[in-house]
Amino acid sequence: MFTQNLEGCQLEEKLSPKIEMLERFRKAYGAGELAPLSLVEQREDIIAFQKVIEPFLKFEDVLILGTGGSSLGGQALYALSAQEKPHLHFLDNIDPHTFEKLFMDLNPKTTGLVVISKSGLTVETLMQLLTCMQRGLMEEVLVITEPQENPLRKLAKSQNWPCLDHPPDVGGRYACFSVVGMIPALLGGIDVFAFRKGAAEVLRSHLENSEPTALLGAQVGLFLKNKRGKSLSVLMPYSDQLHFFALWYCQLWAESLGKNGKGTTPVAALGTVDQHSQLQLYLDGPKDKFFTLIAPQWAGKGDRITSTLIPEFVHKTMGDLFSAELRATYETLIRNQCPVRLMGIDEVNEKSLGALMMHFMIETILTSYLEDLNAFDQPAVEEGKRLAREYLAL
Repeated sequence: MFTQNLEGCQLEEKLSPKIEMLERFRKAYGAGELAPLSLVEQREDIIAFQKVIEPFLKFEDVLILGTGGSSLGGQALYALSAQEKPHLHFLDNIDPHTFEKLFMDLNPKTTGLVVISKSGLTVETLMQLLTCMQRGLMEEVLVITEPQENPLRKLAKSQNWPCLDHPPDVGGRYACFSVVGMIPALLGGIDVFAFRKGAAEVLRSHLENSEPTALLGAQVGLFLKNKRGKSLSVLMPYSDQLHFFALWYCQLWAESLGKNGKGTTPVAALGTVDQHSQLQLYLDGPKDKFFTLIAPQWAGKGDRITSTLIPEFVHKTMGDLFSAELRATYETLIRNQCPVRLMGIDEVNEKSLGALMMHFMIETILTSYLEDLNAFDQPAVEEGKRLAREYLAL
């Protein structure tokens, strides 16, 4: 799975595990109150999903329409894909330029649509869909929404499009293990069984072990916020394939915990890229950040340089440099009194991604317990949605 090293968090003493929070988590899971997590124990649904996507496998391109939790989990999974087609395009915004540019390159006859909205009311997704329909992109359409009457389901029925049920008890930002994540992943050739297996192993460790990783992570993060003023949480994977995972984490953390004046602000960074853009601030700016570095085993990966044109690179690989830079960043952060957690994985694959996503889901839930928050609602954003509809009607 992965390892979690908290030695760089600069705590004076080890925090005692809050077993009562772990027991609350286990009780909630046993009572069926944590539906997004229990999905990883299933297999039969995947077999059904494999049949659903068969008509799409002939296409050159598939557009995934959806935003927020309807998109980010799928994008995190698709980042692992190595297949050429169908090529998935995740359209999570309503920028007219983006759509116009894409339409220029698409053949309607070789393009499918997957439309995802839990409520079926998401105005951005509905606008995206109507725009695609006007451009003739209706060769094959699959809709994913809640099993109740809503504008998206009504439209699907009128067009005789297949419609899969979005689980009503699974919120968008927690939906990566559900149909919302599975359909894009299967279209992208991802091993979803391995993805769920990695997640299931982490879940099982939190149901059985006394000091599981997410409990310790939640307690350390909260201690650093309350006692050290660390109000920003920087997640910095050293892998291009984990960039969308970091963006997924930002939504999960922000929408779940940013309530009642509480919460820490999540920041997605990318090693080594942000060493050349953000690291100056991290090291010499406000000391208000808690860092988590995701560290795959890169040493020896890539072509071994045989040229002597630059002597320091002889017999070294790109992975060797990646590994050295990661270690250097970790040690530099510590030397500059920046608390940092190191999470190591053997390699970036479906199993390790599933493990990481499950870990951070549980860490989010446990943090909500510690902060006395509801991790599954987002009341503050509803006003903006209502006003947007009012202004559109003007």
